Amino acid sequence: MSYKSKVEVLLEKAGVKIDGNRPWDIQVKNENLYRRVLFGGHLGLGESYVEGWWECEDLEGFFYRILDANLDKEVNSAIATFNTLTSALFNKQSPKRAFTVGKKHYNVSNELFQGMLDKRMMYSCGYWKNAENLDEAQENKLCLIFDKLNLKRGQRVLDIGCGFGGAAEYAATRYGVSVAGITISTEQAKLARERNNGLKVYIDVMDYRHLSGSYDNAYSIGMFEHVGFKNYKTYFEVVNRCLKEDGMFLLHTIGANSPATTGDPWTNKYIFPNGMLPSASQLTSAFEGLFILEDWQSFGYDYTLTLREWFKNFTAYWQSIGFSQEDRFYRIWKYYLLSFAGAFEARNIQVWQILLSKKGMRGPVNILR
Repeated sequence: MSYKSKVEVLLEKAGVKIDGNRPWDIQVKNENLYRRVLFGGHLGLGESYVEGWWECEDLEGFFYRILDANLDKEVNSAIATFNTLTSALFNKQSPKRAFTVGKKHYNVSNELFQGMLDKRMMYSCGYWKNAENLDEAQENKLCLIFDKLNLKRGQRVLDIGCGFGGAAEYAATRYGVSVAGITISTEQAKLARERNNGLKVYIDVMDYRHLSGSYDNAYSIGMFEHVGFKNYKTYFEVVNRCLKEDGMFLLHTIGANSPATTGDPWTNKYIFPNGMLPSASQLTSAFEGLFILEDWQSFGYDYTLTLREWFKNFTAYWQSIGFSQEDRFYRIWKYYLLSFAGAFEARNIQVWQILLSKKGMRGPVNILR
């Protein structure tokens, strides 16, 4: 059987055709694609798209279908196997490597992120319940987090992975708390400090393992994906150490459906170096004995809605600065945003908010939704 025939058989399981006429069908421009995909897996598929070897009108729909059909489990590349082996041998998220993703991804361009994100520049999933636009969805998400933590005026709060400072600003202005935020991105820190000028918000460029101090509550939004399975226990030990005895912690993270010890090869190479998604069992085993689980909320489809808005904004920004949609950078980011949108729609990956306490919440508990 030819390489093309093998790929056709796989795609047929997902209802996708080569050179078909539906929006989610792929149009092949280079016949070497088939061999590259079969031997390179997702890395080969993504790189060949960036290089213009194939096109698809509806990338999100394409990825929804192939992931819903579990085709990602049927093509295992040597690169993925190698990454699994090296992850077992080395700590790819060690303190020396902690700032790599900041330099490669989060420092890419504050102007780009300003054009792509909402007004608070929240670079994580919004909460679309009763929301009509991206700004409202991101504000809903922040309210959800801070109301779950039951923030009170005058409290001292820790923000692990503060991003561009939008969450810290919202907590300080709406809830009257002081916030200490950390990030591994110098560009994020610069903008976060400007945004929070005059507020009781303090931003440091720091690896989470160097945290100290005592806080009433803590939260982390979209940062845990950079921690790595070898460091999950250490992460929760650090959070536990920094919280007062009656303190609460809210973890907002993307999650995987099964345990993994490495990240996706294409995403690691082009978007988030050394990234890795935790599974539910990896998380619970990591915080067991350190925290009491109070609540676990899942709303992964909301990330599909968020990513669609980011892609629309990103494209508008790209056009506004006069750059071509055939530009390599644009194709990388289009592939990144829409492949993730399809993955969340297929429930291949999840979004979780996990509420933890050190001593346990007392009395009747009413967790907001």
